[in-house]
Amino acid sequence: MQLKDKVVVITGGASGIGLAMGRRFVAEGARAVVLVDRDGARAQAEAEGIGAHAAALDVGAEGAIEALVDAVEARHGPIDLFCSNAGITAIGGAELPDADWQRVMEVNLMAHVRAARALLPRMLERGSGYLLQTASAAGLLSQFDAPYAVSKHAAVAFAEWLSIAYGDRGIGVSCLCPGAVDTPLLQAESDRRRVLLSQGLIDADAVAAIVVEALAQRRFLILTHDFVHDQLQRKVADPERWLHGMRRLHARLE
Repeated sequence: MQLKDKVVVITGGASGIGLAMGRRFVAEGARAVVLVDRDGARAQAEAEGIGAHAAALDVGAEGAIEALVDAVEARHGPIDLFCSNAGITAIGGAELPDADWQRVMEVNLMAHVRAARALLPRMLERGSGYLLQTASAAGLLSQFDAPYAVSKHAAVAFAEWLSIAYGDRGIGVSCLCPGAVDTPLLQAESDRRRVLLSQGLIDADAVAAIVVEALAQRRFLILTHDFVHDQLQRKVADPERWLHGMRRLHARLE
């Protein structure tokens, strides 16, 4: 996919990777870029600064994505690229209450499902469209907090399923699995965890550049760090050894 003259929607667009993608997509000549965020005031301010549009939205609310798609297409025309990028976490594991797990799953997984549900019939009718779904290296390597890792694993699986089911029907699907990126989500971590999680840290603009290149190639899996690819190979080659190494990392984080 080339971004020139395209209509693009980015959730989680007021900061971090979402904002960096918006800035880069505008520079690439997109006809309309809509930054979507639950912090509507910030989204509006950032959009004005880069020549984009903004919408206030909680992607975890049922019906919100469908209403967004209707509103954007009524104003700008068919959405060419929808970036399901918003993400949250909850610190902890199995001990966390159901409400914490459900909230993370709503944002990190179900928002992707609802975007696909709203967009696929329209995209299939015209024979084109692209879904970019942000997961995480944690979704491949089971790192960090349990709700985050599990929801991101699910997001990867859903993106794979979409590619399998619709990849030969004109629908592009990419799954972005970034490693350590300087975003508000990382900055919110404790000092010790932030140091451990920041190995190989890159900025969000670097991620946006990688995304643009991957979209042009219609590449499914978008990685930002070579070590993630290396860890995936180790995981497949020797799961027991890989798990042993991941336990050591987990112990350091805890």
